[in-house]
Amino acid sequence: MKALVAGATGLIGTALCARLNQEGHEIYRIVRPGRSHPWAGSREIVLDVARALDPADWQPHLLGMDAVVNCVGVLQDGPHDDPDAVHRSAPEALFRACAQTGVTKVIHFSAIGVDRLQPSPFSTSKLAGDEVLTTLDLDWIILRPSVVLGRPVYGASALFRGLAALPLLPLMPNTGRLQVVQLEDVVATVIFFLRPDSPSRLALELAGPETLSMSDVIGQYRRWFGWRKAREFTIPDWAASLLYGAGDLAGMLGWRPAMRTNAAKEITRGATGDPQPWIRTTGLRPSSLSNALATNPATVQERWFARLYFIKPAIFVVLPFFWIMTGIISLTSGWRSGVELLITTAVSALAQPAVVAGALADIAVGTLIAWRPTASLGLWGAIGISFFYAVCGTILRPDLWNEPLGPLMKILPILVMHFVALAVLEER
Repeated sequence: MKALVAGATGLIGTALCARLNQEGHEIYRIVRPGRSHPWAGSREIVLDVARALDPADWQPHLLGMDAVVNCVGVLQDGPHDDPDAVHRSAPEALFRACAQTGVTKVIHFSAIGVDRLQPSPFSTSKLAGDEVLTTLDLDWIILRPSVVLGRPVYGASALFRGLAALPLLPLMPNTGRLQVVQLEDVVATVIFFLRPDSPSRLALELAGPETLSMSDVIGQYRRWFGWRKAREFTIPDWAASLLYGAGDLAGMLGWRPAMRTNAAKEITRGATGDPQPWIRTTGLRPSSLSNALATNPATVQERWFARLYFIKPAIFVVLPFFWIMTGIISLTSGWRSGVELLITTAVSALAQPAVVAGALADIAVGTLIAWRPTASLGLWGAIGISFFYAVCGTILRPDLWNEPLGPLMKILPILVMHFVALAVLEER
């Protein structure tokens, strides 16, 4: 079978492509520009789905395909994310292109509960995409999974592990119940519906067999990691609003935190549903979270990830703040001190321009680190500047190595922190 998978670098798309490859299918992976990851056993098509709003944008990629699986989804607006375009306009163009090119088998991922309540633009746009598909003469399947958990993690699934690593567990107010579903069961469902004899024109909720609270889910992960139960407290509404607002700000800077305003609205509704139609149709028996975790014991790498989860955003707050404030201080209250450091050196005539240049460079790299698309460039720039400061300081003012406050000595841990930031920068 030749299958086109849109959203092939996401949590579900990646696992699905691996399974399809394992079973010998010919896979064509739609990936966003800048997300290219050559993968043996598949062909890659670079396409910005948010801009592919006309059937003509999809038609060349559909010729000869037997099936299309659409796994694309974004939580909230951002510099490169537009829920309405990604969930409604682009899928409509894709579905109409399928009808025009003779690709009748379409499996489309939505989200559980969007047909019952739409508390945010995420669910509103998801439902709009679903409704378009149901009007077309295609063998369509709409899958509405609950929160998907598995060995790989991203978004909410990563957040659960990060929260499980905290000895004092903050719980958000007004969170609904969850019937988490396992990634393997979701992928197995797609494989079932790709069979030529499978039923079609169905919308199914993929919900796990247990109804859990956020605390229950996190508690199971703590036991899986081998840690004792954490002390819990509920965050006040005002503090939760600040945290979601901080997530929105990070989203505007190109980052994709799991905690944002849309997430707050969606999680109030919860993620529950009726798995029985899914079970009757496919014959699959969804796994509980406890059984899935027991089957795959936690590794030390997974414990590292959980403990680093909240350290990563702290790093990417502190580093831009450090560089930008260093530059501002150098141009304001620290101006005299900076100039006096260079007055007695071989470059005393250039002391003032050197301080200005250094301050502007500091502000520039801090700004680059804060903006997700340029964060890697900013980190490498900061590393280069740090090396430059260390070399020039050693040549011009070697006495600073003996200073009690260690202005040159501190460059060493600063360098290490930037290499750590580079190591954890990748999100998928």
